[in-house]
Amino acid sequence: MPYTSHPVKHGFAPALTGWYLASHRDLPWRNTNNPYHIWLSEIMLQQTQVKTVIDYYHRFLQQYPTIQSLAEAPLDSVLKLWEGLGYYARCRNLHKAAQIIMSQHGGEFPKTLAEAEALPGIGKSTAGAILTFSYGQKHPLLDGNVKRVLSRIFDIEEDIQQAGVIKRMWQHSTDLLTESDDPYHYNQAIMELGATVCLPQNPRCLLCPVKEFCSAQAHGTQHERPVKSAKKTTPHFDIGVGVIWHNGKILIQQRPAEGLLGGLWEFPGGKQEPDEAINETILREIREELELDVTVRELITTVKHAYSHFKITLHAYHCDYISGTPQPKACDAWQWVTPDELSQFAFPKANKTVLEIVVAEWHKQNASAPQRIP
Repeated sequence: MPYTSHPVKHGFAPALTGWYLASHRDLPWRNTNNPYHIWLSEIMLQQTQVKTVIDYYHRFLQQYPTIQSLAEAPLDSVLKLWEGLGYYARCRNLHKAAQIIMSQHGGEFPKTLAEAEALPGIGKSTAGAILTFSYGQKHPLLDGNVKRVLSRIFDIEEDIQQAGVIKRMWQHSTDLLTESDDPYHYNQAIMELGATVCLPQNPRCLLCPVKEFCSAQAHGTQHERPVKSAKKTTPHFDIGVGVIWHNGKILIQQRPAEGLLGGLWEFPGGKQEPDEAINETILREIREELELDVTVRELITTVKHAYSHFKITLHAYHCDYISGTPQPKACDAWQWVTPDELSQFAFPKANKTVLEIVVAEWHKQNASAPQRIP
């Protein structure tokens, strides 16, 4: 059936807000109206669960308590603090936006939707949330949780990723908010509902405070909502990387600032080609990227990792430097570092797993080595 319009759900906003006021989770960013703190939480919560974010949120604010301190920090240091949280473009955009706020907004987070949306990494829904929660403004939201709630409340039968459906969902969100005289708590409430009750799988309909307004629950279609187009097959790549040793140090390189994992450090290597042995991949990639000759030794570990649009199996090998001066072609910088210095650099998760093994092995070997008598 085609998508059809629905009447406003009168009473929905007050019922949802009342539930939130009585039973919401106590989260640190709900105890402040500081726009920097709220902005940080909204960015960290994109694609990441609350329980993971809380510790990062506290550590980040301890290290960078103001927008100015963030703007003035080296990107390398900010990325290191973000390490493990993933989706690193969020971190780069946060840092870039802080610099724009200092240079163009006098160090104060902007107060208009257009100005907030113009900042890197901030879309319409995120901007509306920040302005509502920090300045008390009244803006509709349409993040992932809200989309899921609306798809069930209005029993939307079409793919919610279609542009036309998204436009109509914005109108639904606006209509529901119109009935609220408490936009702060209503917006918190609809996100809380999606996070704790109206779950992606097995929604807790019996506990839902607004089930009487839910068309999907009435029609028994709540498990079929939201409708999304079938995902494409996720591609998989085998990646070979070399931990290159020379005079007790290891070569690391920094990824270009833009793009996937931009600004992070890694071990040199790349994708395996068809009919190519993984050691040949490592030799070829290191020659192409850095113009170095190495020998490939034993396997360190194999790591499986999933990104948003593809999966990898990372094959890491010890390598010995033979000759050449690094000529970075596919990276922004390179360094020779001791194993103990690796912890100072921000690495992607898969590479970080490798370095932890390397450092542990190195410490074990040093501890077991005979001590020279001075």
